[in-house]
Amino acid sequence: MQYRKADAKAWAKDNWHGVCNVIIPSFTENLKDINEAAIRHDVRRNIELGYWGALAVSEAATTDEEYIRFMEICVDESAGRHNIMMHGSFDTADDIVRIAQAAESAGIEGMLLSHPNSHYPTNADQVYDLIEFVATRTNLAICTFAAPHWNFQRIEPSGYPTSALVKSAQLDNIVACKYEVGGISSHYEFWKANRNTGVLYSDPMVEHFPISIELFGQQWAGTSGFECFGGVPPKMFALLREGDYDAAMELFWRIHPARAMRGTLSSQHDGANYIHRYLWAFWAWLHGYSGGPLRQPAMKLTDGQMLASRNAMIKSGFDIADEGFDEFFVGRCPA
Repeated sequence: MQYRKADAKAWAKDNWHGVCNVIIPSFTENLKDINEAAIRHDVRRNIELGYWGALAVSEAATTDEEYIRFMEICVDESAGRHNIMMHGSFDTADDIVRIAQAAESAGIEGMLLSHPNSHYPTNADQVYDLIEFVATRTNLAICTFAAPHWNFQRIEPSGYPTSALVKSAQLDNIVACKYEVGGISSHYEFWKANRNTGVLYSDPMVEHFPISIELFGQQWAGTSGFECFGGVPPKMFALLREGDYDAAMELFWRIHPARAMRGTLSSQHDGANYIHRYLWAFWAWLHGYSGGPLRQPAMKLTDGQMLASRNAMIKSGFDIADEGFDEFFVGRCPA
């Protein structure tokens, strides 16, 4: 690890600049093992597109041993050129801690902390307790995650208790917060409460970048399936950080067809509280990532979704190869 736990906030302030994408693990054709060549291909492609790093997705039916190997492959291929985040999404808090300890040994940059599906807090203190339990048992820099699918609306109308986030900011290794709940006024309320804690504010919504960067000083955006927009998000983010608003907004509107498509297709599975990983992997494949088969459970991918995606990306000015949809399910690095 490149930092001491006590220095994690200052280290993140100095080093977390840019956009953090995601990488979904690739599998062999028979789905019996992870596909190392394809994973390495995706890390290289992520670097080529200008991303700061990537979240190594854990919600893809890998075993614990496979996930640890997945992280190790990503870190090895990065070779210091890229930053890999652990996805702290497992069945229990104990599981998250156990994998985090392996991640430290693997050279992982930090962790996006999720809430286990069985975690049903009834007040803000219990939300904080989960964060504190994990943070005090790992040295990894942690990005907390305020998302609507945790089902915390019963605790706070926005969807996540701000008090738990601000209290957790006192923990040495809480360095960022991925904030996705309550709309723009809720973002402003959280930013005001959080801005003097030393914890980085992260809004991963591309459509919010012009606001979150200029008004809230956002320096790091993570994590999300940004590769839906190829290499535009890190370019647009950098332009906004540099103050070149006009050039950034030219990119913003150029990719509007793809942004609208993503919103439309994502709304088809609203309420599932489950990311359509096959659709995300297909969007990545259109931009040169590996593609290939994914394990169950995974939502079904339809020809209509694939056609709408490709057409929107072509309208957005991307050079999309005219490949048969069947080739996506084989992948670029079959094994």
